[in-house]
Parts: sequence; structure tokens; C-alpha cells
Amino acid sequence: MSDLGSITSTPTSPKFSATRYWFNSWAVSHQHQLPPNLCHPPRSSNTSPPPAEARPSPPTMAKAMKTLRRSFRAFFRSSHSFTATAALLVFPVSAATLLAHSLALSSPALHAISSRLAFLFEAAGFPLSQFFSLLTSKLSQTLFTSAAALPFALTFLVLAKASVFLIIHGSTPARRSAMPSISSLLRLYPPLALTHLLNSLFILSANAAVLSLLFLAFNVLSVLHLATSAAVLAVSASGVILYSFVLANAAVACNLATVISAADDSGGHVSILKALVLVRERTATAVTLSLPASMGTVAIEALFRYRVMRPHRTPSGALHPLVICEAFPIIYMHSLLLVLDTIIACIFLRSCRPSCDEYALDRESVEKNLWV
Repeated sequence: MSDLGSITSTPTSPKFSATRYWFNSWAVSHQHQLPPNLCHPPRSSNTSPPPAEARPSPPTMAKAMKTLRRSFRAFFRSSHSFTATAALLVFPVSAATLLAHSLALSSPALHAISSRLAFLFEAAGFPLSQFFSLLTSKLSQTLFTSAAALPFALTFLVLAKASVFLIIHGSTPARRSAMPSISSLLRLYPPLALTHLLNSLFILSANAAVLSLLFLAFNVLSVLHLATSAAVLAVSASGVILYSFVLANAAVACNLATVISAADDSGGHVSILKALVLVRERTATAVTLSLPASMGTVAIEALFRYRVMRPHRTPSGALHPLVICEAFPIIYMHSLLLVLDTIIACIFLRSCRPSCDEYALDRESVEKNLWV
């Protein structure tokens, strides 16, 4: 007992070192007979986690699903405010957009735009294929719908995005469950309206850039006498992929630029540049998050056209009174989809960079460290 007491009381004694050496040698030789907690002792609770650079980043789908779950949670947490925003502010924009999209096919202005674009493509040397005829039709329809709904988008849609941003970033639960005041919406209106206008020009510039690249590619083929059917088909397929990729990134950047302009309270081209920088390293996640809204918009437009504009027409061409019974729910679905798209953009921006409170705390800690 005296030896054991001396060993436990003086851990640095020669007896303790010899005993520890003997125990380690015996444990290595009988490792398979020892319980796991003796072979591999549990990690201490004060061990620091691995640095952020060493942690494996979650896959793109996991990031997108996490952002979508947060967006739906934010929507249901303030559902009364968001549904009121959709009914009061977004509903006129959705009605104008769906009506313009459905009436575009029978409008003489659309035929004029389509014929001008077809003449421009033919003069530029684009091949007469089904792809470019479809591209001409879609471009003319998009231009007509955007021009028809532009007054509503510059007023109601901009105010609705400002309202969604203020509801999500409310400092108290009472502010997140109530509609923002008119003064707060008007304070955010100038930067958001400027950013919306520049977003439209940015989308047009993206279309023009892709069409210019296709123009150069087809003219190089014709100059080198390589304009065979296989080469034209390969360039056209590459153009479809490039066109889809560029427009998807441009749409995501424009949607994010509107939220950035509301967060920074300053609109213009700087917000678009910030959005492009944020999306550059998260392209796959951003495009994945934009897919539900894009697919839902296409489905609602098709539903409005085939359930409202076609079957409820009288022989004279006028709309039947029963069209209101189906038109209002479909338009309201489109409004809710636009609100949810803005919520996703706000949550995605919050995951990309710290919020205002976290930024303020980080700045205060940095100032304290500088003065210490």
C-alpha cells in the first residue's frame, strides 16, 4: 500500500514511470481483449472543432433543400403578412402578366415584333431552322409580355418585394406578422425601382451577348465552308445550352440584386455586380433554387391559358362571366409564387453573407481588438 500510495502521489517518480510503461506494453499486446473505452478513450469536451476550411462542404442539393426549408418556414411563420402582400400588391402584376401572356398570340403587335426579329436573324446569317423560329417566337412573346406588364412591375411588384424584405428582416415578431408601413415601403422604393430597370437592361444585354456569339459562330462556319448540317446542328445545340445557362444565371443575379438593393438601401449597377459576385461561387445552388419558381410560373401560365382563355369564350369572342371563378384562384397562385420566390432570394442572401446584426457585432469585436 505504501508503494501504491507513493506511485499515485508522485506521478513523476521512477516507480510510476515503470508501472505506466508496463501497463502500456500489456495494453498493446492485449488490445483485442480490452473494452473500446480503454483502447480509444473519448475525446475531451474542450477539444476545438476542425477549422472551417477542413470541413467538407455539403452538396449542392443539400444546400438548396436547406434554403427551401428555411424559406417555407419563414413563409408559414408570417403567412398572414405574405398572403396579404400577395393579394394587395402582387395580384395586379400577376393579372397583367397572365393576360398579356395569353393575349400575345392574337395580338398584331406580337406578329410585328416576331417578323422584325425573323428578318433580323435572316439578315445576320442565322440558318432557317426550327430552333431559331422557336427562339424568335419566344423572344417576341417575352418582349411583348414584359412591355405590357412593365408599369405594374415598376409600381406594385417593386413595393411587394420591399414588403417581403421588411417582413423577413423584421426585428420583432410583431413586425414580422404585420404589413409594413407605407413610409417604409416608399423609403425602399427608389433603389428597388432603379435596380428593376437595370435588371431589364441586363437581361436584354445577356440575350444580345449570346446571340452575338452565335452570329460569330455561324459566320465563321460559312467563311470556312464548314456549314454542313452536322456542324450547324452542333453549333445550334451548343447555343441552346449556352443560352439557357446565361439566362438562368442572369435571372438569378437580377432577382438577388433586388434583395441586395433593399438590404443596402442603394440601387443601381452596384447591386447587380454584388449579386454576380455572390452567385459566382454558388451557381449550382442558385440555379437549383430558381427552378421551382420557373417551373411553377410556366405551369400556371399554361393553366391560365387552357382553363381561362380558351374554354370560357362565347361565340362572339367575349369572355364568359364564369371565367372569374377560375381566373382569380389561378392569378392568386401566381402571386403567391412570386412572393415565395422573393422569400427564397432573401434567405439565400442571408446564407451567402452575414446579416446586419451579425455584421455589426463582428465590426464591434474588431474595433475592440484594435483598441486592446
